[in-house]
Amino acid sequence: MRSSNPVFTRRGFSRDGGYAGFNAGPQPQTGTPYAGSPSNPYAQPGNPYAQPQVGPDGSVMAPGAPGTRPGVMTIDSVVSRTALTLGTVIVAAAVAWITDLPIGAGILFALVGMGLGLWQSFKREASPALILSYAVAEGLFLGVISNFINQWAPGAAMQAVLGTMAVFAGVLFMYKQRIIRVNARFTKFVMAAAIGFTLLMAVNLIVALIGGGDGLGLRSGPLGILFGVVGIVLGACFLALDFKMVEDGIAYGAPEKESWLAAFGLTMTLVWIYLEFLRLIAILQGD
Repeated sequence: MRSSNPVFTRRGFSRDGGYAGFNAGPQPQTGTPYAGSPSNPYAQPGNPYAQPQVGPDGSVMAPGAPGTRPGVMTIDSVVSRTALTLGTVIVAAAVAWITDLPIGAGILFALVGMGLGLWQSFKREASPALILSYAVAEGLFLGVISNFINQWAPGAAMQAVLGTMAVFAGVLFMYKQRIIRVNARFTKFVMAAAIGFTLLMAVNLIVALIGGGDGLGLRSGPLGILFGVVGIVLGACFLALDFKMVEDGIAYGAPEKESWLAAFGLTMTLVWIYLEFLRLIAILQGD
């Protein structure tokens, strides 16, 4: 059960096209077998709800329907924890905006948020306290940077919020309609694109720090617009991967605590999309 989001580093796609961590049983919706997929990590003695079930006709089905499996991940648990995490981000951002914190404080909060995010990413289990602490730090950073950009690009923050909401709704609709199909090939493509994108941004930052200006010019002018759009598209792809992780986690009886990891991953992806929108709008409105 994992998307390409770095928070889900303990499980992922297998080379044969299935999800590492799931057995060669049925897929959550279609009942079609995964050819050669590894075993389900949740099919343990302590979690009987992760065991496949046999239907009246003798066919093998996914674990029990949501709502009949206490102590496991459900759509309600994911939604509630995601709402709490995102709500914390929004409240912290509002506090930073209202208090008009300096940009230096925003950089500090960004570093703290990055550290907490990496800490949670490498933990074996979800830590609600750590995830909410990350949400506070990330929210404070977003509030500072949004207020800073909004001063010379009025309305940029609200436009970025609306753009992020539109991307979320659009990807969710296309995923539910199976217009977007998440498989191993899709994931490999997204991961390769994300690695290339990240490396280019890192080189651009290093050149900017050494030589001043905007480095290679990847974050301003026409190139900045192009890379801003690419960043938003990559964020949308990560959302699709996160939706697949949630869907499979529910179908295969993941423990309820995994809902916190889902909330953490979705929050990270939405923050990415928001920042790319904010940067793109700032470029379009700036001189």
